[in-house]
Amino acid sequence: MNNYETVFILTPVLSEAQMKEAVEKFTNLLKAEGAEIVNEENWGLRKLAYPIDKKTTGFYQLIEFKARPETIATLEVNFRRDERVIRFLTFRQDKFAAEYAAKRRSLKSSKETVTVKEI
Repeated sequence: MNNYETVFILTPVLSEAQMKEAVEKFTNLLKAEGAEIVNEENWGLRKLAYPIDKKTTGFYQLIEFKARPETIATLEVNFRRDERVIRFLTFRQDKFAAEYAAKRRSLKSSKETVTVKEI
């Protein structure tokens, strides 16, 4: 099983519940294909670098997972079929990218615990 990272952008006209439902659809698809979800981040509503389908913003979502290469084809077909997805990018992490992602996750979790303790 390889390490993968996918970032996809959902259309900004979705409500919070619809956005969460779309993200849940793709995570459930990955789990059904036998993938292990390592990390999931919601980056929120962000401005796009250029307009896509006359939209200038979108909901960004990051999912890091371990899966077989065949799973990626299934995932990307579902991205293309879902009209809520504006853009997506999936790539296989090499060992350096995987180490960096693990380090970034640990730093993020340590910052969250510090802010919780300060409150």
